[in-house]
Amino acid sequence: MSALDPARLRRALGAYATGVTVVTAGRPRPHGMTANSFTSVSLDPPLILVCVGRGANMHRNLLTGDQFGVSVLGAGQQAVARHFADPARALGAAQFDAVDWHPGVLTGVPLITGALAGFECEVWRRYDGGDHTIFTARLLSMARRDDDGALLFFDGRFHPLRPERTEVTA
Repeated sequence: MSALDPARLRRALGAYATGVTVVTAGRPRPHGMTANSFTSVSLDPPLILVCVGRGANMHRNLLTGDQFGVSVLGAGQQAVARHFADPARALGAAQFDAVDWHPGVLTGVPLITGALAGFECEVWRRYDGGDHTIFTARLLSMARRDDDGALLFFDGRFHPLRPERTEVTA
């Protein structure tokens, strides 16, 4: 039993700003979830990790399937983040009807159109992480596009981060 109050712990951890992703799984049960627990692990071999709560629908998908996608959301994609965080949304393939997406070139996993970056992944290792499982994955493909900013999660809310533009005059 933890001596830390979960509500206070969540608030304290919320002081750390993170990017926002949508993690997706394809066949046999298409599913997506908003996640901010994503990071790079290694460049050689190219590995990332996502942490998924054991009670989440995505958890079952990643335990039984080997491939998934990660879409890093841009500043203007707050509605997409909210959609995949909404427990009342349709499940299965129908949950993707409300967003623009395209199949990954190698795996066919759904990737969010217009995302800053998209990755197709293959589960490499699974680790116990308390009430979560830590999934490390080998990158199979990646794409990056330039945009006007990223979507961040800070203090329990979404925030667009737009880079400063400096004008160069001759």
